[in-house]
Amino acid sequence: MKLEGGCYCGALRYAAEGNPMMKAQCHCRECQYITGGSPNVFLAMPIAGFSYTKGTPKTFARSDLERPVTREFCANCGTHVVTRPQGFPAVILKVGTLDDPSQFKPDLAIYTIDKQAFHQIPPGIPTFERLPG
Repeated sequence: MKLEGGCYCGALRYAAEGNPMMKAQCHCRECQYITGGSPNVFLAMPIAGFSYTKGTPKTFARSDLERPVTREFCANCGTHVVTRPQGFPAVILKVGTLDDPSQFKPDLAIYTIDKQAFHQIPPGIPTFERLPG
């Protein structure tokens, strides 16, 4: 699978190739901050298949956490493009940045322990209070 996308203003563009390792929506509190309140819908794509084709992202990692993730976003418009968890062999690619997000369908919902009453989970997909075992 080959995916392309970028930020809202077009300053950042990327290509991602490979088979998604996970297609999910995350309801954790941290993702709610990043999305503005909604669950985060994402594809976990192999690191080796991901590259920026235009621009360089700004990065952010919290200094008060033991194993913080690194978030990459457009320095111009602020669009959050990917998250890089430490020790995980994939980039967490934000579905909203895909050129064609309509091709995405989540396979599971994670961190539902933090789910808000207004969050919707598609019927029939497995749900997990945290990560699947």
